[in-house]
Amino acid sequence: MFGFRLPHRCRGRAMLGAAMVLGATIGADAAQSSVPYVPTPQEVVERMLEMAKVGPHDYLIDLGSGDGRIVVTAAKKRGARGFGVDLNPVRIKESIENAAKAGVSDRVAFHQRDLFDTDLSDATVITMYLLPSVNLDLRPKLLQLKPGTRLVSHDFSMDDWKPDASADMDVKEKYGSAPGTSSIYFWIVPAQVAGAWQWQLTVSGRPQAYELMLEQKFQMISGTVRVGGQSVKLENARLSGDQISFSFSAEIGGSRVRHEFSGRVAGSGIGGTASLAGSRTQGQFEWSAARGAR
Repeated sequence: MFGFRLPHRCRGRAMLGAAMVLGATIGADAAQSSVPYVPTPQEVVERMLEMAKVGPHDYLIDLGSGDGRIVVTAAKKRGARGFGVDLNPVRIKESIENAAKAGVSDRVAFHQRDLFDTDLSDATVITMYLLPSVNLDLRPKLLQLKPGTRLVSHDFSMDDWKPDASADMDVKEKYGSAPGTSSIYFWIVPAQVAGAWQWQLTVSGRPQAYELMLEQKFQMISGTVRVGGQSVKLENARLSGDQISFSFSAEIGGSRVRHEFSGRVAGSGIGGTASLAGSRTQGQFEWSAARGAR
């Protein structure tokens, strides 16, 4: 975690936590003093970028970028572009120098800026090393990003927004020369799918109307489908970014039909494929659903 402005309501506890946990640089408007910052160990940087599968088509934004090592490494080793933000002008100067030394100044930038006021909409990947309270203050903004945006946090999670993946690794020099264990948390921003969805499919030669009711808590989804006068629970419901899949079995026209759906969420629609298997129907079909009344 590096320099940034803390929201007024959490400055006291976050500053105490920073001094005790990280010894991070705190922005001048949060306090008129600072303590030495702790950079993310390079091996942790490498693992964070690996977990996020950062590549040449990515635009990475590092929140609290310190000496710029995450952005510089993403550009030099993985061909990504992006920028870092930090309130400490010394760290910004150092980051610009490090980018020049690595030969990636044309692919990266660093800004002395408040991370809470930073536009994140261009990011495909966001990295951070922030206190839990700051992660939670950022969470609503992160959840509004484009579905599929990848988030990676060093050491601190997002409370009840459980990560899609996580890893622990031993680090030889975590706090200066002292060893420690680093935790890495990875999320994919989920599409907003809660509510009603409707579509039609032809089953055994007859059109059938379907109504799906989805409940959502972050990337976790569940729900029911109403078809043929009955309501059945979803099975294997999954949401990863804008990719959704689920299955169920229902009696249609006196025959039990297994349904498997997969598709991509795009605003008020879902498009993909549906596989049906029953004694009277068999096959894969194009499928599209539209939002119904909530």
